[in-house]
Amino acid sequence: MNTNGRTTERGSARLKFILVIAVIGVLAYIGYMFLPIAYQAYLFKDLMQHDVDVASSQGYPATWVKDQLLKSAPEFGVPADAVINPVQRDNRIEVTVQYAIPIEFPGYTYQYNFDHTVKSTAFLTIK
Repeated sequence: MNTNGRTTERGSARLKFILVIAVIGVLAYIGYMFLPIAYQAYLFKDLMQHDVDVASSQGYPATWVKDQLLKSAPEFGVPADAVINPVQRDNRIEVTVQYAIPIEFPGYTYQYNFDHTVKSTAFLTIK
């Protein structure tokens, strides 16, 4: 085998391996910090839609939705300073929830902003 021309290439595979492992580690850490918050927000959106549909079909006032969401907020990681605005329009109930959660990374803090509005479905409204 002719290895005389390859003396400068020694060790490059090790460096590439270390860089790939470092990138995978950073991505795993970001996922570890971000995904639980995003998943809880997804579940809270589903709860918002459920509560709005129940209030609309049962004839509850819009303030009932706010009370239900405030009761469930700690379970879904929603901060106490979240803004919850229920409105009743055209025999439908809308609710908007806004909050921000800081996600701290080494050297950087990311603000996860949650701003979602749900409306009750039209076929569930009481006429």
